[in-house]
Amino acid sequence: MSSAPKNRQQYPSIRSRRPGWFGWITGLLIAGIVLAGLYGVFASANAPTTAAAGMTMQSSYDVGNPGIGQVAPGFTLADNSGGQVSLADYTGKSVLLFFQEGLACEPCWTQITSLETDAAKLQAAGIDAVVSITTDPAQQIARKTTDMGLKTPVLSDPDLVTSKKYRANEFGMMGTSTDGHSFILVGPDGTITWRADYGGAPKYTMFVPVDQLLLDLKTDTTS
Repeated sequence: MSSAPKNRQQYPSIRSRRPGWFGWITGLLIAGIVLAGLYGVFASANAPTTAAAGMTMQSSYDVGNPGIGQVAPGFTLADNSGGQVSLADYTGKSVLLFFQEGLACEPCWTQITSLETDAAKLQAAGIDAVVSITTDPAQQIARKTTDMGLKTPVLSDPDLVTSKKYRANEFGMMGTSTDGHSFILVGPDGTITWRADYGGAPKYTMFVPVDQLLLDLKTDTTS
């Protein structure tokens, strides 16, 4: 005698019971990986590097236009001391122009500190003066240099008029809205004797050890 079939309780499938937060967790993990990658790129670009003893290898950088042998465009800009500085003020001297990102780039200011610390090395290499140029307002630059105790003239080019003449705003992380990390050496006669634009893709370098800088200068000018 067969027994009557029992009513089986229906359970939802495992797939239908999968909690909705599974998709959220997957999305968050992917987003975290992407953000970590972006942070790594930014951190490596902005972290000062240490010069190796006995450094012998030239580093990689762009060389923009105007370049070696061309007349350096003149300028007169407000500086961090409340006055104005012109390129013509350095006629008869070799002046190293340092175009940099500005207040948002802490390694750029560390760069100026290192240039001041190693001023004797620069002079031994024939560099008489260093002048930095950025797009920040002069008053804000003055506060920054005062807080850091910097003596280097830092000039304000808020409209990028001078930066565009040198095309120094074409080698950085912020598109063309600010300068990158460019060094342009102007000789006593007003012509450019060396140029290195370090801030361009893919490395976006924002700090160059002075020993490396001088090695690159020597390699380019003696080859």
